[in-house]
Amino acid sequence: MINYQNTQELICLNEENLIIGANYIAERDQQLAQVISKYGYPPLWNRTPSFSTLVHIILEQQVSLASANATFSKLNNLLHQQITPKNLLALTEDELRNIGFSRQKIQYAQNLAAQIVSQKLVLEDLAKLSDEQVKQELKKLKGIGDWTADIFLSECLLRADILPRGDVAMLEAFKRLKNLEKRPNHEQFVSGTLHWQPWRSVGTRMLWHFYLSSKG
Repeated sequence: MINYQNTQELICLNEENLIIGANYIAERDQQLAQVISKYGYPPLWNRTPSFSTLVHIILEQQVSLASANATFSKLNNLLHQQITPKNLLALTEDELRNIGFSRQKIQYAQNLAAQIVSQKLVLEDLAKLSDEQVKQELKKLKGIGDWTADIFLSECLLRADILPRGDVAMLEAFKRLKNLEKRPNHEQFVSGTLHWQPWRSVGTRMLWHFYLSSKG
């Protein structure tokens, strides 16, 4: 049972305050200012806070986005653009494996679907919770850890001050921009981005924007 605690007003990103946040960071971080100067403002990168999106994020765990997108597209076709918990649970493990799901991710997706069908998890309720409460609720589920919960917070609920723990592209971009010898660990990254608060979700988008744009 979710305990709705009184929380401070949540800042959620939109097209307008994304620019406000990016300018705020650029005033305080020379390297991030150069990203805007060279590549412009980052996209909002917003996603629907739905079951299908959470399945897609699970598919993105520890694989390339191209691989995850291919599997998700096959799932979408298999279910005729109706990726719902009940429809996913109607598929066999072989059907899921044949379109690219690993054994572990079959378990994760099926468990997520079962939790939603039983109403032990109501995704719509997450928007009412604080960042930390959202993470606590999602991480109760098998296969959902910090990174998956953080991406859901940042891209689906559009919370403004999230650092997706362990995101490789984000950390690699930070390493390059700051001329570091190696990627920072999470604690080093948090310490090195305190001056981005309360817009760290914007900072991560600026890093992703740099990572993708500099690769051409």
